[in-house]
Amino acid sequence: MMKKVSVLRQSCLMAGLLFAAMSFAPGVSSFVGQAQAADAPAISEKEMETGKQIYFERCAGCHGVLRKGATGKPLTPDLTVPLGTDYLTQFITHGSPGGMPAWGESGGLKPDEIDLMARYLQAPPPVPPEFGMKDMEATWKVIVPVKDRPTKKMNNFNLENIFSVTLRDAGQVAIVDGDTKKIINVVNTGYAVHISRLSTSGRYLYVIGRDAKINLIDLWMATPDNVATIKVGLEARSVETSKFKGWEDKIAVAGSYWPPQFVLMEGDTLKPLKIVSTRGNVVDTGEYHPEPRVAAIVASHEHPDFIINVKETGKVMIVDYSDINNLESVTVDAAPFLHDGGWDSTKRYFLSAANKSNKIAVIDSKERKLVKLIDVGAIPHPGRGANFVDPKFGPVWATSHLGDSSISLIGTDPKGHPDHVWKVVRTLEGQGSGSLFIKTHPKSKNLWVDTPLSTEAKSSQSIAVYDINNLEKGFEVLPIGEWADLGPGGKKIVQPEYNRNGDEVWFSVWSGKGEKSALVVVDDKTRKLKTVIKDPVIVTPTGKFNVYNTMHDVY
Repeated sequence: MMKKVSVLRQSCLMAGLLFAAMSFAPGVSSFVGQAQAADAPAISEKEMETGKQIYFERCAGCHGVLRKGATGKPLTPDLTVPLGTDYLTQFITHGSPGGMPAWGESGGLKPDEIDLMARYLQAPPPVPPEFGMKDMEATWKVIVPVKDRPTKKMNNFNLENIFSVTLRDAGQVAIVDGDTKKIINVVNTGYAVHISRLSTSGRYLYVIGRDAKINLIDLWMATPDNVATIKVGLEARSVETSKFKGWEDKIAVAGSYWPPQFVLMEGDTLKPLKIVSTRGNVVDTGEYHPEPRVAAIVASHEHPDFIINVKETGKVMIVDYSDINNLESVTVDAAPFLHDGGWDSTKRYFLSAANKSNKIAVIDSKERKLVKLIDVGAIPHPGRGANFVDPKFGPVWATSHLGDSSISLIGTDPKGHPDHVWKVVRTLEGQGSGSLFIKTHPKSKNLWVDTPLSTEAKSSQSIAVYDINNLEKGFEVLPIGEWADLGPGGKKIVQPEYNRNGDEVWFSVWSGKGEKSALVVVDDKTRKLKTVIKDPVIVTPTGKFNVYNTMHDVY
C-alpha cells in the first residue's frame, strides 16, 4: 500500500486551487446519474449528492466535470476502482508535490468527507445538463438600467488604484481603495470569483464566479456596486471585454467550463447575444472531446478579436466580434491543455500555457497565427506571466510552474534580440513546486514568485523574490504569512499584485473559511512590510486585481 501511495503522490498532478461550484447552480439536481460500477464500493443516493457538491467545489477545476482529466489526472471509474478506497483515501489526505492539495492534512476535508470522496470517485460521474440561451436569459438581470446610471464619476476615489479582491468562500469581492487601504464596498457575487476584468474605459468591473455568474459593477457610482448580472453556464472561469479602438466597453465575452462554450454579450448590460460551442477534436490525437472547456480569454489590441483558449482540445480560437451575425474566427492548433497566459510587453504576442504538454504557445495576434510551441517546465501556470528586460538576453516573459520548482524565461524581442526570441533563455530555480503566479512591474527591479500549493508550509507561507538585475544571485524569501500575524491557520500566500504606481506589492494571505485572512502590502523598493489589511470581511482572499494594471495589461 505504501508503495502505491508513494507512486500516486509523485504522479498525481492535480492542482486544487482551481475549484468549481456547480452545486450552487440551477439545474444541478437534474444531473444525469449513471449505473454504479460493479466493483465500486457502496454509496447511497444522499452520499452521491454530497459527493457531487464536494467534487464540483474542490476537484472539477483540475480533473474536469466528466473526470477525464486536465491539470489533474483522469478520475474515471476504470482507473479509480482498481486503486480502491484505501488508496484514494491516502491520496486525498496527503496530496502530492505536483500540486494536489493535502485535503486531509490541511483540514480542507474532514475524515468522513475524504472517505465519502474516495468512494464517490469510484462511481460513474454524473453528466450535467446543457445551458442555452433561454437559461441565460432567465438569469439575466439589469439592476440599474443604463439610462439611470451616472453620466460622470460620482465619487472621489482614485479609480486607477482600486483593487478588486476575491473573497472566495464568502461569494463576494471587496472593492479596496489602494491609496487609503480602506474597504470601499463588499459586493455580493457568484461563488469563488475566479477573475476580475476592467472595461477599456475603466468604468465597469466584470467579475465571474466559478458557478458561472457574472457581476457587472459600475465604479462611477457614489459607492461602486452591481448594475447587472447573468449566469452563463454551470461552471466558468473567464470573462473579458472588447479593447480594440472603436469597440471600447461595447462587447463582453465569457467562457464556460460547463457547458463547453462561450457567449458574447452587450458590454454595458450583459445581455446575451450569441453562444458558440467549443466541442471538437483534440489537436494531437484527433479524438473527439465532449468537454473542451474555455480557459483564458484575452482581448486583442491588433484587431476586434477575442483570443480564446480551449483547454482540452489544445486549440486557440481567434474570434472577430465586429459582426456577430456573421461571426468569423480563426482556429489555431496549439497543444493540450491550454490554461492561462498573457501578453508580451508589446501586447502583440499572446503566450499561453499548455499544462499537459509542458509548453508555452506563442500566438501572433496581428497575423492571427501560431508562432511557436516552446518546451518549459512541468505544468506551467503563469497567471498573466511577467515581462521584464533580462540584463543578458533582453526582453523576456516568464512563467513559473505547478509541477516543479523551475522558472522559465522566454525571449520576446524578434527585432532587437532575434537570436534569443521564442526560446527559453534562462531557467531559474525557485523555492519549490506548487506555484500559481509570477509578477513584476515595468517600474520594478523585483520578480515575485508564489508557491501556495507547495506541500512544504515554509514555502506555501512565504514568497520568493529575485533581483532582475542580478538573477544569478538567487532568491530572497520573505515571510509574508508571519508578517500577517494571524495566529493559527493555513496562511497560503497567493498572487502578488502591484498598485497603480508600481511601488507596492499586495499579497493575499489565504487561510481557511473559519480562520483569519489578510492582505499584506510590501514596499517594492525596500522589500519591507508596509502594512497589513485586516478586517472580518476579508474571508479567504485569493485574486487581487488593480484597476489600472488590469485595464492596460500591465504585468
